[in-house]
Amino acid sequence: MELEELLEIKKKTQGKHQQKRKRVRCCTAAGCLSSGSKAIVEKLSTAVKSANLTEEIEITPVGCLRLCGQGPLIYIDPDDTLYQQIKPEQAEAIIDSLNGQEQPENLPKKTDLTHPFFAYQQPIVLENSGKIDPESIDDYISRGGYQQLHHVLLEMTPNDVTQEVTKSGLRGRGGGGYPTGVKWATVAKMSGQQKYVICNADEGDPGAFMDRAVLESDPHRVLEGMAIAAYAVGANHGYIYIRAEYPLAIKRLEKAIQQAKRYGLMGSQIFDSPFDFKIDIRVGAGAFVCGEETALIASVEGKRGTPRPRPPYPAESGLWGDPTLINNVETYANIVPIIREGGDWYASIGTENSKGTKVFALTGKVENNGLIEVPMGTSIRKIIEEIGGGVLDQGTVKAVQTGGPSGGCIPAHLLDTPVEYDSLQKLGTIMGSGGMIVMDQDTSMVEIARFYMDFCQEESCGKCIPCRAGTVQLYDLLTKLVERKATQQDLDKLEALCQMVKDTSLCGLGMTAPNPVISTLQYFQDEYLSLLQAT
Repeated sequence: MELEELLEIKKKTQGKHQQKRKRVRCCTAAGCLSSGSKAIVEKLSTAVKSANLTEEIEITPVGCLRLCGQGPLIYIDPDDTLYQQIKPEQAEAIIDSLNGQEQPENLPKKTDLTHPFFAYQQPIVLENSGKIDPESIDDYISRGGYQQLHHVLLEMTPNDVTQEVTKSGLRGRGGGGYPTGVKWATVAKMSGQQKYVICNADEGDPGAFMDRAVLESDPHRVLEGMAIAAYAVGANHGYIYIRAEYPLAIKRLEKAIQQAKRYGLMGSQIFDSPFDFKIDIRVGAGAFVCGEETALIASVEGKRGTPRPRPPYPAESGLWGDPTLINNVETYANIVPIIREGGDWYASIGTENSKGTKVFALTGKVENNGLIEVPMGTSIRKIIEEIGGGVLDQGTVKAVQTGGPSGGCIPAHLLDTPVEYDSLQKLGTIMGSGGMIVMDQDTSMVEIARFYMDFCQEESCGKCIPCRAGTVQLYDLLTKLVERKATQQDLDKLEALCQMVKDTSLCGLGMTAPNPVISTLQYFQDEYLSLLQAT
């Protein structure tokens, strides 16, 4: 593959789309598929053929259109019309309307695209989501795909790439928030012929679906980001570690890898350069602990997925003892726009210590459930009340949980907190990979804490005693509280045990497992006290 061939594919594919008078983009991400969008695509295609409009109207299956709670969704170009909650029997009326035979009473509900849900977002990671067919490499190329890989391989040194990423201020989007450029530079300076890059797609937080949506909607974007990272650090082999619960993402990744190989964009001497790179997929069995990098590495090696003490860190001794770069899906998806627009451009978005945008899965008791991407520094209140449309049934916000089982619960009076690493940490929570669950006035915060502790005790690998035994004891104490059998002594024991598990566990699962308990004890202590046994 040469640049001229890439640009010819881009031109040809763009021309094919432009020849059509209308383009109907149908969401076929997991959420909409579960609501019947496959049948809608088939019905729309049949209606186009029946009306002899195949030369005028194009039906394109695309990735996530973001307003997930209102699916199935379709978007009409160039009308800029988004229909929601579509039923298969409405397909014919939609096609009739595109042919000048509109029957409003038969059409699905239109979505107001000026609503803050769309207006306040800034898609960078999601810039292709819902706009391309995720199973078409030509569609990805038509949006500039793989041009930055060519630019990097033929016009930049590995150090140039790392410096650009460092300049951007991008921090790891998997939860830890470690500076990406520093991590790349560390792996790059390690000696040894063999190095690896790994994409951590083991998204296990309850309520989180950011990485899954990116992989289902724009898999080539992640592959290109991984290839650029591999060039920068001196690796020639990559792995994507993804949980088996994501079959659609796995299918689309496998297809994307095959397509990239066929086009010569993966394999040997990519773009006639000395750079070789291949990617393999490793499917995990759904163990939450394998989101921790050393447990993930063990699982990729075919061993039981349990963490090990650090140092040495994977950057020094990772997969099979070789230097290894590990970033998550969203981190790799940011690389292409950073190289295309420059590190300074990316660093101009967000706050001083939290650059760029962040993708969140906004769920829970909120009107607009879905996938959002906002600049760092956006307040939690703006996300919930404006982008999210407020609490369901005109209720009130009681708390927002961020960071999954590793995070904490933020009370309503702190909703003006900006979404950034440092601000959230001060509140006793973390950004995590991007789950954001809204809770209303009827939510029991003690039961929420117990839910997450139940999750953690089930997902503990059992290697270290503080996590293996401590999470069970914490769960039992919380159950005692919920059943109104606990005393003040039990509550004191709960607080002390939280600190012990946090301070002495081997890996991040145990270290952060008490966070939901600690944060609810801090902000909702009255609920705990109200459940104590009368003495």
